[in-house]
Amino acid sequence: MDKKKLIAIFHCFSLLFTLPIISITTASAPPAPSIRAVFAFGDSTIDPGNNNGLTGLSAIFTGNHPPYGKDLPRHIPTGRFSNGKLATDFLASNLGIKEFLPPYFDPTLSDAELATGVSFASAGAGIDNTTNTAFRGVVSTARQLEYFDEAMQRIERYVGKNRSEELVRDSLFVFSAGFNDVLYNQVLGLLNNQIFQDSSSNDASNYQDFLVQTLGSYIQTLYSKGARNFGVAGQAPIGCLPLVVTVGSILPSFHMLQRVCVERLNLYAQAYNTKLQALLTRLQQSLPASNIAYFGVYDPLMDMINNPLKYGFVQTLQGCCGTGLFEVGPVCLAGMATCLDASKYIFWDSAHPTQAAYMALANQFSQQLLLNMFTSRIY
Repeated sequence: MDKKKLIAIFHCFSLLFTLPIISITTASAPPAPSIRAVFAFGDSTIDPGNNNGLTGLSAIFTGNHPPYGKDLPRHIPTGRFSNGKLATDFLASNLGIKEFLPPYFDPTLSDAELATGVSFASAGAGIDNTTNTAFRGVVSTARQLEYFDEAMQRIERYVGKNRSEELVRDSLFVFSAGFNDVLYNQVLGLLNNQIFQDSSSNDASNYQDFLVQTLGSYIQTLYSKGARNFGVAGQAPIGCLPLVVTVGSILPSFHMLQRVCVERLNLYAQAYNTKLQALLTRLQQSLPASNIAYFGVYDPLMDMINNPLKYGFVQTLQGCCGTGLFEVGPVCLAGMATCLDASKYIFWDSAHPTQAAYMALANQFSQQLLLNMFTSRIY
């Protein structure tokens, strides 16, 4: 390696070591350069309200009712499955773009707002079409990419073809998907004790391969349309979600009646993440001028669970809404009691993090993105 590259690498790492220590008290991470918009695809973890119009049984995938949004400005629920902002909101803010990443289906969305990014994510959406069939009414991840094409036509009319192509090149494309696929195929399987008993079984491994490869195809599709910057979130420690812990505590096992993480689901998530990281590395190497950052969720959340005081948390395996054991979506109801201070909780409901936890995650994502952008430019 020549001297200039060594100096550049030293400069990159010196910048990273001067970043603020990640904690829930960190105001923001330094912005990565050259990102003009954020476009997000996935599920309820980054859905800011695209499902608000759903009715009937599909309304279980909506979060536009109290006590959701309790700590947002004016305390008005927007459809975000949390007490406040999501990780993508903090990420857009950290990048210096805007404070909130709005839903694509917001009827008041202006052309100017659209041109700085939106979320297409839909609560309940999966990578696997089987999941999308099971959770009717939600917008599948594949369909979200079609809506992006629609959005780009609108942006092109607004700024012109050349500027719209530049915008795609200079935007960040975020994926947070796969949780509902695991929920449908693993957590529901936990109830009948049949599906994927061993997280390393051939069936489990093949399904992980299918999800990862499908997600990779979405990245390649966007790359073919001019996208170059990607942030892809891995699986969380699914076995530690309060709802899953509750289910695990009532099933016959060595840990029956104990609130502990369901280990086999965590092992499944870890195996998935290993495969996802390997795929993203291959894509980075095969797609010229691409910058593909892996947004690790598993390790940071496990660190919060195992070392809560480090982040200012006091409650780890219980949500803030209601009893915190099973409430989510329509079961987290208006008028229901909530904890006094959600910032002391990792989880808002029994499946989704609080604003405080999302903030800590987003700050780590911002650091990883910054590192990737510097290193990709060096090489």
